[in-house]
Amino acid sequence: MNLTFWQRLDLVMRGVTPFFLTLVLVILGQVPLHIPGFAEVAPLLPLMAVYHWAIYRPDLLPAIAVFVAGLLQDALSGMPFGVNTVVFVLVHMAVMSQQVFFMGRSFMVVWLGFAMVAAGATVLTWLLTALFFSAFSTPEAAFVQYVVTVGVFPALAWLQVRWQQSVLAQV
Repeated sequence: MNLTFWQRLDLVMRGVTPFFLTLVLVILGQVPLHIPGFAEVAPLLPLMAVYHWAIYRPDLLPAIAVFVAGLLQDALSGMPFGVNTVVFVLVHMAVMSQQVFFMGRSFMVVWLGFAMVAAGATVLTWLLTALFFSAFSTPEAAFVQYVVTVGVFPALAWLQVRWQQSVLAQV
């Protein structure tokens, strides 16, 4: 089947949307809401995208894209460079290694899997930040961020599934 230039361009642009959506989530996560203390407990939106695409379309969000998203998250959030990068790449690798397990499972299993992955990511972020600053911070903010992240996951997962079914159906 010979595709025209515009058809090929359309397929390429559709194929890079998971990466661009992940970058949009990085940026949305940094929008100041002027709610005192919210920045410390804001949900980790890009972590949800990394998890989702690693299960359902890892071909469209490769490790290098996850690496770039992590660097951007570190740059915009003021975190030490490399913390979110390492966490996102490790999450990507871990989820991809379990992709066969998650395929065809109910949403509750996927959500429970995310809760476990997010717990590990939260602890690792907390530890890496403590190593960088040579001091442990109180874990309460990290715990609240974890709870908010897991609580927001169903809504964002629903949006990503809809995107996958409509925009990425041909890719």
